[in-house]
Parts: sequence; structure tokens; C-alpha cells
Amino acid sequence: MKKVILVFILFGACSLFTSCNLDDDGQNFHFTTLDIIEATVPESFDLNETYTIEVTYLRPNSCTFFEGFDFSKPAETDRDIVAIGSVLTDDTACTQATEEVVATFEFNVIFTEDYHFRFFSGMDENDDATYIEYTIPVNVPN
Repeated sequence: MKKVILVFILFGACSLFTSCNLDDDGQNFHFTTLDIIEATVPESFDLNETYTIEVTYLRPNSCTFFEGFDFSKPAETDRDIVAIGSVLTDDTACTQATEEVVATFEFNVIFTEDYHFRFFSGMDENDDATYIEYTIPVNVPN
């Protein structure tokens, strides 16, 4: 029994010396939207097929990293797509060079109606969202 107590005391002492810093100031990043400047979509879709959609977005600086896409579905065949990035907010030195970067996502066609894609491309002078829009018809086998 004394050995078990000794092991717990040693474990407790070790964890005191290797514990985390509780004075952490919080997160060192935040999420942001990235402006999409172009999307490569097919002229038409075939029902029940999967397509790779290529999207070109702007990376505003070296402290912004692509995290993925956010998809919303305002109607059955409507898709709003936003590129999401994370921005480091600690004292990291960032280059301010804007870079065009390509990312892709897979899209499965499951409806027979035309698909309407809206890719978020930024905010206009009135602070309204702007979009690049594509309508893609679906080929349905007879």
C-alpha cells in the first residue's frame, strides 16, 4: 500500500513541474472568409456522378491559411459556397503579398433539376456580399 501511495505522490510531483501554463491569453487565431475569384465547373452534370470542382481564392497574407469550404443549401439545388481561412493573430511576422491559391471539393449530383452555385467573392462598397454565379444543367438518362 505504501508503494501505491509513493507512486501517486511521485506522479503528482511530476505533473506539478510539467503542467501547462494557465496564464495563456487565449486563442492566437480567428476564422475569416476568403474571396473566391474563379471556379471551374463543368458545362453540365450527369445524374448520380461525382465531380471535382476547382476553386481559386485569394490568400491575403502569409498568416492566413485555408481551412476548407462552408456550404449552405438555400434551396434543393442551390449551393452557396464560402472559402474559410484561419488568420494567426500572435506576433508572427506576415508577408502582405496576395496569392491566388487553388482548392477543390467533390460534388455529387443527386437531383435532376439545374444546379445553381454561388461562390462568395467578397464584399462590395456598400458592405453587401458579392458572388460568382454558375447554373449547371443536369443530363438525365432516358
